[in-house]
Amino acid sequence: MAAAAGELERLVMAAVNASAARGDPPLLQAAEAARCAREASGPAPTPAAGGLALAPALVANLCFAHNTAAMWKLLDQAMASRLVSPLHALALLTTRVVPNRREQPEAYMLYLELLGRYTGAPVSSESAETKALIAKSVDDAMQLSHRYGFQQLDFGYTVILFVLSLIEILIDCILEDYGLKNIIVDEHDGTYTIGVDKNTDRAGMGSLFDRKDEHREHLRRKNIPLALEVVEKITATKCAQIFLRLINRNIGRPEKFNNLLRRLHLFGAIKSKNVVSANEHLDKLIMNIQKVVSSGYQVDSSRLLGVHVSSQPCISAAYGILGSGKGRCWIPFDMFMENSMDGRHLRVISSIECLTEFSKTLKVLNRATWQETFEALWISALRLIKRAPDTLEGPFPHLDSRMCMLLAIIPLSIATIVKEEADKLQAGMVSTIRGDLVSSLEILQQFSGLLSPPPAVAHLANTAARKAAFVLSGLKGVDANECSSSKKCSSVKAVGSMLHLIVEACIARNLIDTSAYFWPGYVVPVEDSSPVHQCPWSALREGSSLMGLKDALMFTPASSIAELEILYSLAVCGSEDEKVMASKILCGATLLRGWNIQEHVVQMLLKLLSTLLPVDSGSDGRYTQHMHMLHALISGISSVDTIHILSMFGLIPEVAAMLMPLCEVFGSLPPSDHRTCNLEEASVYSVFSCAFLCLLHLWQFHRALNENALSRCGVSIWSELRLDFLLLLRNSRFPLKSLYSVSGANIFQLDPAFEKPVHIDSFPKLRAWHLQNQACIASTPSSVCNRTSGMQSVSPQSTSKSSSPAGIHEDIHQWPLVPAWEVMEAVPFVLEALSTACAHGRLSSRDLITGLRDLVDFLPASLAAIVSYFSAEITRGIWKPVMLNGTDWPSPSATLLSVESEIQEVLAFAGVHISISPRPRSVMPMLPLPVAALISLSITVKMEEFSHLQGMIGQGIEICATSSSWPSMQIIGALWSQKVRRWHDYIILACSETPFTRDNNAVAQLIKSCFSSFLGPSVGRGSSFSANRGVSSLLGQAFNEGTHRFSVSPGFLYLRSCWLFPDNIFVCEEILNVVIERARDLASDCCPGRPTRLRSGSMPLSSASSSVVQIASLAATMICHAGGVNLIQLMYEHILPTLLLSPGEGKLGSAGQVCSTLEGFVLAYVLILSGAGAWGVGETSPAYTSIHTSKRQRVVDRHLGFVAKVMEGNIVLGCGEATLRGYVLCLVGLLVDFVPTWIPEVKLETLQKLASGLRKWHEGDLALSLLERGGSKAVTSVVEYLL
Repeated sequence: MAAAAGELERLVMAAVNASAARGDPPLLQAAEAARCAREASGPAPTPAAGGLALAPALVANLCFAHNTAAMWKLLDQAMASRLVSPLHALALLTTRVVPNRREQPEAYMLYLELLGRYTGAPVSSESAETKALIAKSVDDAMQLSHRYGFQQLDFGYTVILFVLSLIEILIDCILEDYGLKNIIVDEHDGTYTIGVDKNTDRAGMGSLFDRKDEHREHLRRKNIPLALEVVEKITATKCAQIFLRLINRNIGRPEKFNNLLRRLHLFGAIKSKNVVSANEHLDKLIMNIQKVVSSGYQVDSSRLLGVHVSSQPCISAAYGILGSGKGRCWIPFDMFMENSMDGRHLRVISSIECLTEFSKTLKVLNRATWQETFEALWISALRLIKRAPDTLEGPFPHLDSRMCMLLAIIPLSIATIVKEEADKLQAGMVSTIRGDLVSSLEILQQFSGLLSPPPAVAHLANTAARKAAFVLSGLKGVDANECSSSKKCSSVKAVGSMLHLIVEACIARNLIDTSAYFWPGYVVPVEDSSPVHQCPWSALREGSSLMGLKDALMFTPASSIAELEILYSLAVCGSEDEKVMASKILCGATLLRGWNIQEHVVQMLLKLLSTLLPVDSGSDGRYTQHMHMLHALISGISSVDTIHILSMFGLIPEVAAMLMPLCEVFGSLPPSDHRTCNLEEASVYSVFSCAFLCLLHLWQFHRALNENALSRCGVSIWSELRLDFLLLLRNSRFPLKSLYSVSGANIFQLDPAFEKPVHIDSFPKLRAWHLQNQACIASTPSSVCNRTSGMQSVSPQSTSKSSSPAGIHEDIHQWPLVPAWEVMEAVPFVLEALSTACAHGRLSSRDLITGLRDLVDFLPASLAAIVSYFSAEITRGIWKPVMLNGTDWPSPSATLLSVESEIQEVLAFAGVHISISPRPRSVMPMLPLPVAALISLSITVKMEEFSHLQGMIGQGIEICATSSSWPSMQIIGALWSQKVRRWHDYIILACSETPFTRDNNAVAQLIKSCFSSFLGPSVGRGSSFSANRGVSSLLGQAFNEGTHRFSVSPGFLYLRSCWLFPDNIFVCEEILNVVIERARDLASDCCPGRPTRLRSGSMPLSSASSSVVQIASLAATMICHAGGVNLIQLMYEHILPTLLLSPGEGKLGSAGQVCSTLEGFVLAYVLILSGAGAWGVGETSPAYTSIHTSKRQRVVDRHLGFVAKVMEGNIVLGCGEATLRGYVLCLVGLLVDFVPTWIPEVKLETLQKLASGLRKWHEGDLALSLLERGGSKAVTSVVEYLL
């Protein structure tokens, strides 16, 4: 090989010399050399083979046997005419010239000129085979694959790594030539350090380096700034910028690009040498590299609309304090938090994770800073507290859950973000995110109206303020954490606000320090001579008896982990009474209001439960031994607020897995002496009932499996609440891993023995009931099997012997003492027999209700079977209505008209004008028998006493009312309002939601009302600049204190009823129609075609374009809440493509240019914002990915595939060309700018088709930006596009 190469070099040089002797110009000399190389390459050489052979021959002669100006001109002509590949020639020159730049300064200078001229030279005319050969030759010359750790390089990767290598080599040379030590050089960079090239032929060179050679010394000094100028020129080119971005984004080895950044930091020493020209080029070089890191594509609205449009859609959440102005871009925060307070639907994913992903998403979509994002979070949460009703009662989360969102969930989500940002920092870099958090808190002092605490927590706010005042007072000898109980602090008083509680919550998580106490105006001292009572927790720490402090501890939350540890030790090692009392105290105020340590409290609760669950099976004795403590714990977590708080921490799967063995064991034990089951006393039946009802509260047990899979036109947003899915999520350990990561402590972590998977098959009794319940939901119990024996096992003996109702009146002592599972198994058959007998007149309604009430008293868990049975029966439509005459069945007549009137007023206040009264009205109110039986039973249950029964009965009645075609909810509301007057407003709200279960007209009116309240009335109905709009109008005061009448805002009613909508596809289509209508109104209000003198009252076109973002933000949020991920998937794959395909008079794009463009803009924004809200904008947590993000790749790829086919002309749309153009350009621009992490998931073929279509539209920059973000698979496509 060496002999052949040497022979070729000799032949080429001979041909060049002969041509020069003839007087040929350099171009002809290069052509003659190329002919010689082709002839020497073989009998049928390709041009590529000849060029690849010619380049080494020319470079070998040039370096340095024939190092003449003529040879450099010849090489220049050969590269310019593509007789040799510029990349190949430069690669060969680099390995020979750079190490000898001091000995050959002339060659180094000419080499730098060629670099500046030919780096990034076009190769578009080359064939794929030629490109592969060039890539291999360049790789072999510069050892790129070895240098950057690749097994094999294709053409695209070879080009970008070649450019990166050249830049690094030149920077290293500059540093070394300036006398700076380059600490970045690794083992692969030694090739280009100064030294002697062993392969260089020195013949004819003359003497070696001579310091007295002034000319060469001058060249050497001149080459240093020249090299800096060349590398600055290279990095300033578009090709090099894109190549470096590809390396930074797609190579997958960020340390290589980071090495380049670290090299630039070393250039700071060059400035100290006061070299003006060098400093100028150095500044430009640094700016060029910074552009690589920070550059991104933004949708050019101005070019499409012909006006200047600001690229900053949001500046600060401060503008949104009333929901107006640019702050409206943060509306998803408000709607997410308000929707999280709906206790009827529990989340299997922690609200911490959801809010963390949501914060990242909105920060990107709003192009905001972390300070603005945190500020928006705090303000939205404070508004959530303001919307908390002070007097409203009912089975729903109250103030404690809302305070948990503000003081636990949000600080923990911020802590997660701070930790993630800190982990990304390189050594020596300082994070500014904590400073952003402090700034956001300081700004909150401006919003005094939001900071006034609710009366229920005012004393806690004052305690937090007194703690800060204590620190400022300079008192010594007392820990600041014990300020509230110290006698020295009795004279220190201050007025507290919500800001003090927020600051303490952040300090407890180490997000900020106590320097916040020194903010101006933070502490407001007051004169108050009232004594400060000692905190019971301080007394407990000092050794006082737990039993003597039990009442105070129940209503005073713990404030430190040390206090929790004391409580835990008493619960584990104390006396029997202390164990029970410690369990009750833990589930009291400490769990509900211990916000600063709430994540540790819920961990302690789980650990305490786990200590009572034996690892091995068959240990029933251990359960009964701890029955009283288990009863205290389960009763404590059964309240609506407690379950909701556990749901917000994402612990529903873990709690469900812990309740299952309790249900299995206690349901299999026979009661020792059982008459009636008092849920407040520990017994086998009461523990089973508490555990079973709490377990059923966590999943949709009353719905058939097929209904969970397919419901509401194929869209089910609550399908994840299935028992099998909860266990699957629990077995993945996602919930606890997430909790442990945010808490930052492992004090109360579970024993590793409890990390074993839990399966439903491990609990045969629970599994059998679950299967039977599903079968009875799908069909009547009698059609499932004949269980006369089961009826006898649960009914009094007289009932089984006779069909007469006399047995119902028998004393409850005659009820059999059997395990609870046997009772539960028989309940559906008993219910069917009793209901059938009542329907046929063999059993009176009073006896039916008395029997049901006796059954609930005997075993409260049977209420779940009763609710499940009646909920299923109402859907069959086979039961005749019964008259509510006040004799056989309770009568609602006394309050029916007033309830209907109030429901009508609530709907009208929310902008929904429909009639809810049946026409014609029947003489006597009637209900189907299952509904009448269930509502009559609910009236007899003391709902004020047992919170776990509240939710179960309320859920069952709500299901019956919404599943029946009979207009029954107002009748149910009238009956309930007579029974529980304190629940009146809650009942009216629940009744106001039912019209949306069957009336699409009501749904459409509510959607329009939401847009009008948030954005103001449409242009055709009034001014767009309405003051009565924004968050306060959309969500408002959910319960209006300004009037005596109950009223709700449209957004609040939408969030509470959207899960009831019968057809979510209709909902999505209606929202998109309103969005299009709004876009048209904006275009009409701009009126660009009118004369200038007639446009004085028009909206500027730039404002209209900015309003598109506000419209789309609300629309996307409403779609997400209505149907979740499944509805968004349908919108991507079916709904929006169908809308674009639809022709007709009202088709898209039928108006003018501006109107059509705005239509396309707003649809693209809705699509991207809704997808980002559901899937996130970047990498998400494993649990979030498993539920929300797993289908993103397929959905996005399908939609972009549809768009690509449209651009190819394979699909003809019904919309106008302007709408299509605006939609596609905005869609691709938003993908590139906001969600670039989605693009690598799209097929390369789809990306290439989109890029090709964009180039035909003369949108080359956008096409290039799309391919840039296509991942490693698209690198070669980008390089070929550029070259």
